Amino acid sequence: MTELSKNNSQNPVRIGVFDSGVGGLSVVNAIKKALPDAEVIYVEDKENVPYGSKSVDELRQLVIPIFRELATRCDVIVVACNTITTTLIKELRATLDVPLVGMEPMVKPAAEQSKTGVIAVCATPATLHSERYNWLKATYAQHTKVLEPDCSDWATMVEKEQVDRDKIKQTVESVIVDGADVIVLGCTHFHWIEDIIRADSDGRATVIQPEEPVIRQLFKVLETIRPAQAS
Repeated sequence: MTELSKNNSQNPVRIGVFDSGVGGLSVVNAIKKALPDAEVIYVEDKENVPYGSKSVDELRQLVIPIFRELATRCDVIVVACNTITTTLIKELRATLDVPLVGMEPMVKPAAEQSKTGVIAVCATPATLHSERYNWLKATYAQHTKVLEPDCSDWATMVEKEQVDRDKIKQTVESVIVDGADVIVLGCTHFHWIEDIIRADSDGRATVIQPEEPVIRQLFKVLETIRPAQAS
């Protein structure tokens, strides 16, 4: 990590980050902390947020032009949106010439960590209905009960800075009562209320989200493109 984070003023790595709204800014902060000398280009789609209630066709029409433009300015793009990763990342990878690092619900580590055999995935309706997410469950949570509480308005709550703490507490309490000892944050908007969720879980459940694994994957990708940049 040290070598990659050293400044190359003539040719700094350019990292694109996309999310529907403010959620991805938490990922931007994590990237800047890990790679302070990188150029981070953040793009959001505030006019159309939230994404979680939209169809795949609607999402495709919205994001493909955005990603095509962003790809002209970046060496790598972090898809800081679980909804887009789980619904469209295969198509985006086939369309674009730059590598993509996606973010998706941490079903595998949650199932591995759970001692009760029950986990809760807090995500958007689009993510929960996606083929990729259901593949993750079928592959890694065969012997785990997966709770999927209604968090459909949480992204809007965060976007509008109108967080209903009581509603969040009720949701957290309900999944813990039902046995969940790991709570997965499957939307980057939810990272901004992670402290609230942790406080409400009160040590009874572990709360996980994928920023650290995404940073590790980003470094792996950068190691493959650095030689081309240095030439």
